[in-house]
Amino acid sequence: MKNKFSLILPDNTECAFCRYLNGEIPYTIVMKDKHIAVMVTKEQRGYPHLLVIPTRHCETILQLSDTECSKLLKVLRDVSIAIEKEYNVEGISVWQNNGISSNQTINHLHFHVAGTTKNQGTIWGEVEESSLSITEGISKKILNSLK
Repeated sequence: MKNKFSLILPDNTECAFCRYLNGEIPYTIVMKDKHIAVMVTKEQRGYPHLLVIPTRHCETILQLSDTECSKLLKVLRDVSIAIEKEYNVEGISVWQNNGISSNQTINHLHFHVAGTTKNQGTIWGEVEESSLSITEGISKKILNSLK
């Protein structure tokens, strides 16, 4: 799918993240305000593994507003602090992909924030999906530190 930039994006006819945020599909949302949301991904590539996204449908980092940029970075920092505090991790990975060639699979901007796993860092291969009860438990711990 082409956009006003030269990036080639995934062809998602319905945005999964927008559907999660609208409550159409059950998903663990840690917090959500006018600009930014934090969700616990079912694919735990680190522990814990969260997603920080704009609440407005925004396909890539190239389309963020100045307000979204500043709020997003603050939430990324706050979530990283919460992960370190609650999980006592050895490291924190933050990554984000724009376009199919960079492995973007959902056409809604999202930043991954994950505590590194002992001796493995982050897991890039296949991972088992976590249940909502597991992701809800992660959410409670993170939310406790974000207050």
